[in-house]
Amino acid sequence: MIEAVGEHEIVVTGESRHAVLGDVLVRERQAGLSGVGEAAQQDREEGGGALPPEQSHQRRRVRCAGVLTGGAKLVTVPGDDSKIDPNALREAVRRKAGDVHSVQPSVVSISQVTERGSVYTLDEIRRLATIAKDAGLRVHMDGARFANALDHLAVTPAEMTWKSGIDVPSFGATKNGAMTAEAIVSFDPALASELAFRAKRAGQLASKMRFHAVQFDAYLTDGLWLRNARQANTMAARLGDGLKAIPGTELLSGPQANILFCRLPQQATEGLLAEGYTFYHDRWAPGIVRLVTSFSHTPEDIDQFLDAARRHTR
Repeated sequence: MIEAVGEHEIVVTGESRHAVLGDVLVRERQAGLSGVGEAAQQDREEGGGALPPEQSHQRRRVRCAGVLTGGAKLVTVPGDDSKIDPNALREAVRRKAGDVHSVQPSVVSISQVTERGSVYTLDEIRRLATIAKDAGLRVHMDGARFANALDHLAVTPAEMTWKSGIDVPSFGATKNGAMTAEAIVSFDPALASELAFRAKRAGQLASKMRFHAVQFDAYLTDGLWLRNARQANTMAARLGDGLKAIPGTELLSGPQANILFCRLPQQATEGLLAEGYTFYHDRWAPGIVRLVTSFSHTPEDIDQFLDAARRHTR
């Protein structure tokens, strides 16, 4: 369990390790990238390399990523399901090491949950962290869906972060019930000292930031953040089970959190959109759609969507 302690610290209850809670940021992408920049601080200061997976939103969705990371260049690492492959990472951290003409890596960045809806196991996180630490790199976790991953793994926040080798996670709330509120957590006070300046550089120093930050008081009270994530994950599982029973529909992977990808017949996609349902479609390949559930969805909501999908596949 995570509790608020004072104004700028959090503590993982029952597992004694304090962490500096940096400024709350307004957007999850800016929080993730500013956290990358924070973790990328090295003796060489700005401009190191960050190693995210190829399918990361830092690379594909954020055009000003270099500004938000403080100049750290994104050098992607391949892998399946939007995860970083350990063998590819081992090669990436050694590639042109010490070559003044090449970007030198400073930090490895993973998303938990990933952009494909997959979740790193603790063993996978530890393996990547070990490779990174052996090469002198820090490890950043983009936790926009932190609570959803935690619910899926049934582990503690400590086990998924510092006990597995994470140095700087972002603690997301926006995708789990809050209105534009993300926090960057640093387990190294020395790294946290410059975080306020990075938030300012990223355009995240809102004049009424206290109204964003105060949401964490309610978010962290009585396990609300975990209940929200559990509801979203449960609804995704219900949605996945229902889609598998619809002829012509192919579930590309079992939902591990609250994101799933599936292949729908074209008439089903068009019919659902015409009824007012909104979802990403045809961005990855023809017929592929991404469906995301939230804490606010009920079993009735999911069943209504499934009924509509069935109607449009007949």
